[in-house]
Amino acid sequence: MVLLQRPHILLLLIGTHQFLQCWIAFGSVNEEGQKQEEFSEELLLKPLPDHKLLAHFHFQSSGPPSTSNGCHHHLFPKAISQLVQKFRIKEMELSFTKGRWNYESWGGFDPLSSSNAKPPGVELWAVFDVPQHHIDASWKNLTHTLSGLFCASINFLESTATYSTPEWSFPPASGNVTYGTLPCEAVCTENLTPWLKLLPCRDKAGIALLLDRPSLYRGFYHSQQLHLTSTGSSSEGIDSGIILEQTLTVVLQPNSEMAIEVHASEKHIQPSWSLSSIFGKQVSGRCVLAKPSSVYLLLDRGLPAANGLTSENFWSNPSFELSANPDRIFLEESSSHSKSLSILYMFQVEKYCESEPFDIGLMWKVPVAWLCQQTPLHASRFLMGSGNERAAIAISLKSTQFTEGFMSANSKDGSCELRVDVFQVVPWYVKVYFHSLRVFVDQQPRAVSDIIEKIHVSPSKDKMSPGVMEVVLKLPCRVNTAALTIEFDKGFLRIDEYLPDANQGFDIPSAIISFPNFHASMVFLEDDSLNKSPLLSKFQEKCPVMSYTEVLLVPLTTPDFSMPYNVITITCTVFALYFGSLLNVLQRRVAEEERFLKAKAAKKTGRLPLLLSKLSAKLRGRRLEPLHSPPSSSSFINSKLVLKVILVAGLAVGWQYFFS
Repeated sequence: MVLLQRPHILLLLIGTHQFLQCWIAFGSVNEEGQKQEEFSEELLLKPLPDHKLLAHFHFQSSGPPSTSNGCHHHLFPKAISQLVQKFRIKEMELSFTKGRWNYESWGGFDPLSSSNAKPPGVELWAVFDVPQHHIDASWKNLTHTLSGLFCASINFLESTATYSTPEWSFPPASGNVTYGTLPCEAVCTENLTPWLKLLPCRDKAGIALLLDRPSLYRGFYHSQQLHLTSTGSSSEGIDSGIILEQTLTVVLQPNSEMAIEVHASEKHIQPSWSLSSIFGKQVSGRCVLAKPSSVYLLLDRGLPAANGLTSENFWSNPSFELSANPDRIFLEESSSHSKSLSILYMFQVEKYCESEPFDIGLMWKVPVAWLCQQTPLHASRFLMGSGNERAAIAISLKSTQFTEGFMSANSKDGSCELRVDVFQVVPWYVKVYFHSLRVFVDQQPRAVSDIIEKIHVSPSKDKMSPGVMEVVLKLPCRVNTAALTIEFDKGFLRIDEYLPDANQGFDIPSAIISFPNFHASMVFLEDDSLNKSPLLSKFQEKCPVMSYTEVLLVPLTTPDFSMPYNVITITCTVFALYFGSLLNVLQRRVAEEERFLKAKAAKKTGRLPLLLSKLSAKLRGRRLEPLHSPPSSSSFINSKLVLKVILVAGLAVGWQYFFS
């Protein structure tokens, strides 16, 4: 009542409250000089050679040390902060992927594909800052927490038979890393919705407004990731901040009706597209809590339209036309791995609003064709053999254009060597014979000691741990093909260990092929805005070049799950016939049935037979018995018959149970 009587005090309190909210939300600096929470949103669009479009959403949230704000957060998701503090996580990455990255068409030697191309299903790896004997307990609790947080079956990775600890062949992480995958996990909107709830504006404003579910899940490739990095070490007594990176990578097919109408007779037609035609929406402005809010258009290396472009002639390019004027243009510096350079267009979303939404479009004027830069060797994996007893896994490596050009140019007197790391995890029911490892180079068998420089194997244990193989190959630079083969036996499972779709087969996770001597990066000309963009800063970092192979589907010996039903059905039928016949025999009364039949026959014959029967009875000196209908008690089973039936039934059940 006092505040209502003094409206100027009430207005002052409301204005002060709003000012404090804005001051906290936009990441000011506290008295100690520590940086507060920040959030950025960015989108990268990239045309692909096979007439598709790559859209890469990048959201980054940075949280300060917990001592600065206590348990309260304004931008950073509280659930993630509690997760890091509870399990003492140094680094963690979780990915949900649907589809497989096409390394031949979409490239593999660039920061985007090396960091965001993931295997199908769920992949989780983490580095804990705990003693060695506490890692298993921390991993188990972490999988259960993530399973509830993202509405997935990540808790299936809690068992020691589903995860492994690679020593030196897993390039994304350094240290004592724990790695696990679920290749058969289905990815749907139930996993995307909790992922979006970690964003300050969710999908209600900013670039995240483009995340239309039907548009995303009808694409050829879909991968959402969550990467956590703790910038300090709690073991040193320093409570550091957390960096949370949320990325969503999708490969979509633009609507090519316009391109078909214009260039119906051309062979290589790149479809024209726009944001509204791909996602069905436009960007009506940035998220008010995001500082950098930008959209980038990347023209890949090798694209003819990107050669010779500068900030002065991009409008007069004869190959394409943009529907919006870019705010900045970044040119890539010279690279030793490629003669052609990439060009990056930057569009700032802050300038647009609901009355003037942002909608970038690209119109191709002439047909173009190019190739993305690939990894030094293209890796593929397949199964050999037939039957339900024994088979073999083969990993094939084929040279690419990168190998033929760069590697041959850097060879010195034929002594150039190409190092390849292979990391393979197999389930415990795949009994791998590691001594059967064979190596082929250019389709010729080679000695294992000549090609394999280093190897580490961990045989699987039944229901305890999977089989792990880490191999370092040293191949000649001019190699055309190389292959690894290893034999295995197919194990037997208990009936309760089979999956609901056991007849489909069992999955073997993807193998990781990495090239330690090569790193992918995209360095642009120095500019102040590059340091403000987390996406461009990440592109300039050197990331290891790696690729994932296919997921293998192994058919195991599967029992006939319908046999129990058939046995129960046949047994019940036999028992029904047996007891039905037995009860029918025990319930019958022969004398009463005969009298009933005689009475029924007498009624049908009339009075003459009745008189004859009376006369016969008098001659014999016997009294004529009156004919009665069967009494009502004939349908009643007395207690003795019930006891007999129960006794016979008990003997039959005991006999059946004993001999079964």
